[in-house]
Amino acid sequence: MATMGAIMMSTSLMPRMSSSSPPSSSPSFTPLESPTPSLSSLPVRPLPGSYGLPLIGPLWDRLDYFWFSGPDKFLRKRMDKYKSSVFRTNIPPSFPFFIKTNPKMIAVLDVKAFKSLFDMDVVEKRDVLIGDYMPSTSFTGNMRVGVKEFCTDILKRGSKQWVPELLTNLDTMWNTIEKDVTEKGSSTFFFPLQKAMFRFLTKAIVGADPPPSLGENAYISFDLWLALQILPTQSINILQPLEEIFLHSFSYPFFLVQSGYQKLYNFIKTEGQDVVRRGVSDFGLSEDEAIHNLLFVLGFNAFGGFSVFLPVLLGNLGNDQTGLQTRLREEVRSKIDPTRPISFDSVSELELVQSFVYESLRFQPPVPAQFARARKDFVLYSHEAGFSVKKGELLFGYQPLAMRDAKVFDEPERFVADRFTEGKGGRGLLEYLYWSNGPQTGLPSSANKQCSAKDHVVFTACVIVADLFRRYDSFVGTALSITAIEKAK
Repeated sequence: MATMGAIMMSTSLMPRMSSSSPPSSSPSFTPLESPTPSLSSLPVRPLPGSYGLPLIGPLWDRLDYFWFSGPDKFLRKRMDKYKSSVFRTNIPPSFPFFIKTNPKMIAVLDVKAFKSLFDMDVVEKRDVLIGDYMPSTSFTGNMRVGVKEFCTDILKRGSKQWVPELLTNLDTMWNTIEKDVTEKGSSTFFFPLQKAMFRFLTKAIVGADPPPSLGENAYISFDLWLALQILPTQSINILQPLEEIFLHSFSYPFFLVQSGYQKLYNFIKTEGQDVVRRGVSDFGLSEDEAIHNLLFVLGFNAFGGFSVFLPVLLGNLGNDQTGLQTRLREEVRSKIDPTRPISFDSVSELELVQSFVYESLRFQPPVPAQFARARKDFVLYSHEAGFSVKKGELLFGYQPLAMRDAKVFDEPERFVADRFTEGKGGRGLLEYLYWSNGPQTGLPSSANKQCSAKDHVVFTACVIVADLFRRYDSFVGTALSITAIEKAK
């Protein structure tokens, strides 16, 4: 269980439909003046960096990336060495057992260059979810999934249930946490949180509560299913060299999680007939395709994403020593009618809460790495220079560094909760917030891979923060546990 928690922690805008649908989190704004010279004045230079000797280079870089340095230090060292935020390097998985995976990539580590990952005129996002490495299609019914229009429709039709189901399951979660803190002095909240998110998402997306036959810990089936697909690309920080030998050297087979996945499949087939039927009638999918797409949206995108991001969000609150909790509490209680239930509309008035959520997404992006493949030769521009990229080359964008670009963000290494408020002039910074596989001001569409639920994610997090400060005056904790709670007076 502890290892599973570590694994989960390592890794068109929705139209207005009703008060339950999230308002746009991408307001109109005046873009910031470019912090770099015009493109025409920048020199075009050869790409720095190296892939090293055949076999030896990829293996050494893999060990340095996962073991000796870790991803952040691995990339920072090369930025310093090459005096550039764009350079060639190997990114694992790689030799010796991932023979069909090409580790040769172009690292993109500043905001200016990062934008190229989303320019669909020069790059494509097909089959690069986690780089050149592709998990076996056996994990998704022997098919590639990701019908974007179907995903958007699922969110649209589930909007009326979204906030009520979320609040119901948060109530159960907080009761469990309170009991643990009272009886044990602390609560390891990761699994109560996962259980709450699983039940909430199945009701909001599938339209049904998970039946008793799935068991109390059905969400663990998703944990295992996710983990086996992404293990070769994740740094877990357990005992080395065991991690390298057992987690990064080969792919794990689907049969290890087949039983749990089949139970989830059967649940959707039986209890989610309405949403499956829409996939068949409105989007031309077979029943099997509709179910596997639903499982991918539910498990990989929604449950997996929230399992990574929400502990970070709560940890940023629980660790704070700057008075942030007081400021958030005052905003929530002054701007939301205490006699009315929380809604997406009501949290849209909470400027500081929204900014805190955006800053959490900037400071610790839930998906650190994003990829794109050049669809033609083009010049990629960083702040200092342009670099020639050839058709077919793979770009590797690492958000934890790009989102700390000092030429765009003031004090980039510091968590600034009100960074994105009007008072800080920070709403314009949303153009440079790329956590959703595209800019926060972007429009998800079938032509790109931007998260269809980006506004749902932001406003769901805002609802969670608002609900927390309706219940409690303060709490103390980390991204793993809560040690003290003070109920609202």
